[in-house]
Amino acid sequence: ALAAVLMAMLAAACAEPEILQPHSATTPAGVDFAGYWTLRADESGNQRRLREAIDRTDGIDNYRPNSASGRTSRSGRAKGGIVQVFLQVGSSLKVTQTPYALFISFDRYVVEEFRFGENRTVNIGAAEAMRVSGWSGNAYVVETLDKSGMKLTERYELSPDADVLYRHITFRSSKREEESLTQIFDRAPR
Repeated sequence: ALAAVLMAMLAAACAEPEILQPHSATTPAGVDFAGYWTLRADESGNQRRLREAIDRTDGIDNYRPNSASGRTSRSGRAKGGIVQVFLQVGSSLKVTQTPYALFISFDRYVVEEFRFGENRTVNIGAAEAMRVSGWSGNAYVVETLDKSGMKLTERYELSPDADVLYRHITFRSSKREEESLTQIFDRAPR
C-alpha cells in the first residue's frame, strides 16, 4: 500500500502542467448574445452557492481546530487556488457582441472583454492565470487556469428562442474535484 501511495505521489510530481486548448474564433451563424439580461435566481442564494463552490475547490482547508476551545475556525486564505478572483458576477448583464469579441458588463460596474479564440495570460493585481476563450458549437467558453492548477470554466449558451442566457460556471480543484452551478438570465427590455 505504501508503494502505491509513493508511486502516485511520484506520478503527480512528474505530471506536466495542464495546457489549455484554444477554442474557435469563428462565431456560429445566427448566434448573438447581445442585449440586456437579468439574473433569475435570488442574488443572496446565488452568492452563497458561488462561495461554497470556491471553498470546496480552492485547495484550502477553511476550517481548522482551535486547540484551546476544541472548535473550528476559518483559516487564512494565503495559499491555494486563486482563479476565483477572475470570476465577475452581477444580477444584470449588458452583453455587446462584435465580430471579434464579447464585452460583458456586470451590474454596470465591471466590463470583461473576451476575444474570440484568445489564448493569453490575464492579470488582476498580482494574480496571474492563463485564459482561453472562444466558440464551442453555439456556446461561448472561457477557461481560466491558475498556477496551482485550479481552473474556472464559464460556458454561455442561449435558449432556442434566445430569450434566456445560461451561464454555467465550473470550479475545478488542482486535484480535479469539480463544483458546478448555473446562473439563468432572462432577456430584459432595452
